[in-house]
Amino acid sequence: NAFSMILPAPLVCVDKHDELSVTGVWACPNLNWIGELDWDTVLYMSKNISLDDIDRKILGLLQQDATHSIQEISEAVGLSTNPCWRRIRRMEEQGVIERRVVLVDAARLGLGATVFVTVRTNRHDSDWLKAFAKGVRMIPEIVECHRMSGDVDYLLKVVVRDIAHYDAVYQRLIDAVPGLGDVSSAFSMERLKHGTAVDLSTI
Repeated sequence: NAFSMILPAPLVCVDKHDELSVTGVWACPNLNWIGELDWDTVLYMSKNISLDDIDRKILGLLQQDATHSIQEISEAVGLSTNPCWRRIRRMEEQGVIERRVVLVDAARLGLGATVFVTVRTNRHDSDWLKAFAKGVRMIPEIVECHRMSGDVDYLLKVVVRDIAHYDAVYQRLIDAVPGLGDVSSAFSMERLKHGTAVDLSTI
């Protein structure tokens, strides 16, 4: 709508309804506004976020190591601490920085098997989609779930100990989601590349 085209960042997601919804409830603290927006509108508005070279340097440092202190980051990018902190805070409010986490080595914890699971279904009604999203969220071994184009409807990434562990996850998934039919799995034999950092050179 016309109002959403001029609504400035930051936008805060208040309620996504569920993982597969096309709309969500968003708030704009700057205008004391709250309302429902579809994801296309949010995506359009997010494209209006402007980052300069210093922002990109800050993001690069934080993507490498989020434990960097404000002092370390400010010295690296050539700012004093207060302006550096304000930039980080702004990017957090805009949703550019989603959260800060610790990355663990799953293999060292005995979770050395990664399984990619494809799901094909003829069920696309709202009730089934909600059940599927809820089932996926309830299984912690499923670390990613993507709705796909092409001949596969969903792609799951599952991290487990071994085949027996995956079979238990599979049983929990089919118990949680009624009518889950065409499910195929493939075990990763070797991980050739892994990263969490987003390439900032093209933005």
